[in-house]
Amino acid sequence: MPPELFLQTDVALESLTTFGLVSRARFYVRITRPEQLRLLALQPELAGLPRLVLGGGSNVILTEDFPGVVIHMAIKGRSLLGQDEQFNYVRAEAGEVWHDFVAWTLEQGWGGLENLSLIPGSVGAAPIQNIGAYGVEIKDCFHALTWYEFATGEVHTLTDCRFAYRDSIFKHALRDLGIILSVTFALPRSWQPRLGYGDVARALAEISHPDAQDISRAICAIRLAKLPDPKITGNAGSFFKNPLVSAERRDALLQQYPGLVSYPQADGQYKLAAGWLIEQAGWKGRAIGQAAVYEKQALVLINSGGATGRDVVALSQAIRLDVLARFGVQLEVEPVFV
Repeated sequence: MPPELFLQTDVALESLTTFGLVSRARFYVRITRPEQLRLLALQPELAGLPRLVLGGGSNVILTEDFPGVVIHMAIKGRSLLGQDEQFNYVRAEAGEVWHDFVAWTLEQGWGGLENLSLIPGSVGAAPIQNIGAYGVEIKDCFHALTWYEFATGEVHTLTDCRFAYRDSIFKHALRDLGIILSVTFALPRSWQPRLGYGDVARALAEISHPDAQDISRAICAIRLAKLPDPKITGNAGSFFKNPLVSAERRDALLQQYPGLVSYPQADGQYKLAAGWLIEQAGWKGRAIGQAAVYEKQALVLINSGGATGRDVVALSQAIRLDVLARFGVQLEVEPVFV
């Protein structure tokens, strides 16, 4: 059966992003089969218009109506591609909900992704951001991905995404050039727990030999206690990256602020806890318009009801300026402003 393309006009987008800001798309299409992407190039009304790819919408802040076409990636599927002595190679299509995929791998007895439990968003978005939590990032278990190139209609396989902290090639050389179709992960057959973060270690202190399911359950409980449910309170998860500073800069700050939270990095730098900086600057619980800093976690901005894109932009800018003035540290926003 040939693929069909249902192109809609003037579509509300607030239900398609976790922050829930009011916005509309001039055109909207939901992609459930890769073949549909080739049909987009044949639509004359879309010629020359900007594109916005949405998966779970957890890392996008819509500041106004979108004048082009929103491509909602909804291709589903997950499978074991193969095994060798070291790894299970597990593939998921881009439209899979990230946490559902993680839970499925654990049900099969394949550890490796448990520290990334309950992160909102889709599988296709995960490599773009190099999502990470509790000592693990996508780069640690990534094997390959396939992506569709808009200009040529070709499908490419990529094994080197040039991952960095919350960064990848899709934010630079390949930005806006295509769309991720599927991702394959190499999950270790000789699994070892990653318990380097204090919260996780404390939550599992009474379990002598925690397995991957134990770690996932603990991390889900920690996240649910600290972070608002986007189905109830609009948010984009962690709003700011934890800044990296030199050892000298960290030591100078530590002398002035003995409670400074920092983590040593392999390259000699230190990662500072952005949430601690924001809280010390007095922003926890404060608001501009209907955008606010979450009262339980200063790293999270929320939509307290009817927030506009302008509210979010104003709040994030005010926080960044204040942290820079107080600590001399530049905060970088994690979500993408559109």
